[in-house]
Amino acid sequence: MKKLLLSVPILVILLTVVEHASAQQKNQMVRLAKITVDPAQINQYNTALKEQMKTAVGVEPGVLTYYAVADKSDPTRITILEIYADTAAYKKHIETPHFKKYKATVQNMVKSLELVDVDLIGKAVKP
Repeated sequence: MKKLLLSVPILVILLTVVEHASAQQKNQMVRLAKITVDPAQINQYNTALKEQMKTAVGVEPGVLTYYAVADKSDPTRITILEIYADTAAYKKHIETPHFKKYKATVQNMVKSLELVDVDLIGKAVKP
């Protein structure tokens, strides 16, 4: 009986955390950035991108995830998955000094940019 009584509060806490996480996920802003980079400047671009990503995730609580991938057949075609806690976190992010530095650094490297807001419909992650 003692174990059962101890388990009930733990279960209530766990359910509260799961419910809170689910509510937070609904408010998240998820975006794909599809970028084409000047082939002559791809290495410099990748360096600037990695620096910006690492800084943003490291210092901004509202920046939750960045994944950047390059097309294997054309490494100048880059897609970035960005996840923010909410739209306010994104708006705050684009006003930071590190993001403005990134934009200034890459402005002549980027040949095209398409921003696509998406809804996260599912997620599978190993524990």
